[in-house]
Amino acid sequence: MFSFNLSSQEKEEIMVYLIDNKFLNEERFAQSFVRGKHNYKKWGKVRIINELKARNISSTIIKIALKEINDSLYFETFDDIAEKHWETILEKNLMKKRKKFCDYFIRKGWENDLIYEKVKELEKINN
Repeated sequence: MFSFNLSSQEKEEIMVYLIDNKFLNEERFAQSFVRGKHNYKKWGKVRIINELKARNISSTIIKIALKEINDSLYFETFDDIAEKHWETILEKNLMKKRKKFCDYFIRKGWENDLIYEKVKELEKINN
């Protein structure tokens, strides 16, 4: 729109039209973003929330969008990828392995309490 050298009146009319006809919809964008980042990139809620905030999405819309993630599937997904990732870390030193595991999931935006509970569980199983 900005490259077409339109007047501010014309830009405003176009924006109103796009919003009225649901071409621009922050809630729909946020819901799609949440589904995609969780289902395909396996991001946790912390990272998803931070990324939406960085895109200036309101906290109300973020709360609505997070309902796209089923809680039981959220924890199931975490368990699955945590167990697989634990096996891929070849580090012999347990403290270094724990750090690599935790750092990975913190970067992915999973909650700290989930991460630390899971690492303790996996350490017990594998010792």
